[in-house]
Amino acid sequence: MEYFSELGYMGLFIAAFLAATVLPLSSEIVLSALLLTGLSPPALVITATTGNVLGSLTNYALGYWVSLVVIKKWLRMSEDDFVRAEQRFIKYGMFSLCFAWVPIIGDPLTVMAGVLRVRLRWFLILVAAGKFFRYVVISYMVLNVY
Repeated sequence: MEYFSELGYMGLFIAAFLAATVLPLSSEIVLSALLLTGLSPPALVITATTGNVLGSLTNYALGYWVSLVVIKKWLRMSEDDFVRAEQRFIKYGMFSLCFAWVPIIGDPLTVMAGVLRVRLRWFLILVAAGKFFRYVVISYMVLNVY
């Protein structure tokens, strides 16, 4: 049983990490399944949050260090799309990073934070807070609704 739980936590971490990149994965499904097996909800939430934040940090690093040409191609963004995304980020500010977990907009948001050189401390605090809250809500719903 201990071997299963170790694999569960490791699998959740990997799924959460990859889900925070441009890969179309869902860590919520993995988290939900593991919650129903009886593994520790706090440990699962912390594992998922850590993996997901590190995945977003990878996006941030790409935005920070990779050329804009590569980023636009990777995100499939035209110059106009990129300018609009940059303007939205500037308009709504750093606190928009609390929504880095939202599908479709979350990945470009974290890349844009790197491009715009958002302070790493604030990036980590805001992204982690949003992702942690999301996983807590999902866990509550799975354990109390199903």
